[in-house]
Amino acid sequence: MTWMRWAPAMEQALYDPDGGFYRRSEGPAGHFRTSVHASPRFARAVARLLLEVDAALGRPEELALVDVGAGRGELLTGVLAELPGEVLARLRPYGVEIARRPAGLPSTALWTDEVPRGVTGLLFANEWLDNVPLDVGEVDDGGVLRYREVDTATGGERLGGPASAADAAWAERWWPAGHPGDSVEFGGTRDAAWARAVAGLERGLAVAVDYGHTADRRPLFGTLTGFRGGREVAPVPDGSCDVTAHVALDSVAAPGLHSLWTTQRDALRALGVSGARPPLALASSDPVGYLRALGGAGEGAELTDPAGLGAFGWLAQAVRMPVPEALAALPGWQTLTP
Repeated sequence: MTWMRWAPAMEQALYDPDGGFYRRSEGPAGHFRTSVHASPRFARAVARLLLEVDAALGRPEELALVDVGAGRGELLTGVLAELPGEVLARLRPYGVEIARRPAGLPSTALWTDEVPRGVTGLLFANEWLDNVPLDVGEVDDGGVLRYREVDTATGGERLGGPASAADAAWAERWWPAGHPGDSVEFGGTRDAAWARAVAGLERGLAVAVDYGHTADRRPLFGTLTGFRGGREVAPVPDGSCDVTAHVALDSVAAPGLHSLWTTQRDALRALGVSGARPPLALASSDPVGYLRALGGAGEGAELTDPAGLGAFGWLAQAVRMPVPEALAALPGWQTLTP
């Protein structure tokens, strides 16, 4: 029996070189399905966003595409397949991931475990922040916010020592917890990880896509869970399953930048993804085209389903650049005060 706070337990379970979940040969796709796996339309939408970022930046001599948490390169490969030759000639694609470089990745793509620095373009992090390890806390019967500790073999929990001054201050600002039994998922590690990633952009757009929440909708009992083989399971940090928690997207946002929080449903619709069925008349004039369009509509509907993938949160932050045209019409853009 080994007791740890949740952050080191997650770090070991997910990323340990000798058996961490994200080191396994089958990769994340062997256990859960993301938007990238659901449809090529997702990569097509990200490619359109990259083209709009390129235009807003004035078509720089070198354009970066930084895929953070690149998995096995599925999104990176899909986006590259959608780009015109003129853009590919200027593109510098990066896959940021701890796993080994996947076979079949285009030779132009750089594979690294560190976010590049000083680049200009689009930084896109799809379901990355939810796997940045974090500690979990709970208010005890005396009103003290304490860390929860986990048995790494069984997933059993107990209360440990009191939260640090930094974590207590984070909770007071972003996730107040004042009653015995109240839970907190301390987001400081995610805030710092996103700040480091965004700092890699000299100019460009940074986008984080994740299941998330904001101050008006904090989950009462937390969101920590596990996934294995396509099923939600108990979050036992033994390396056999994914261990994940939703992201406090309002806390994550780097200050001083023009920023937007929106849903995947609205973001993808702005980028041309629709679940609308093709006109029935097309079935008579072009049956094959109708079936193809019908299949595409089904994929679009899945990506934008407000009860499913469409409920993902998108945080977009513009770094020394105008807002891309397709996203400019979405409501809610604001400049965050440092």
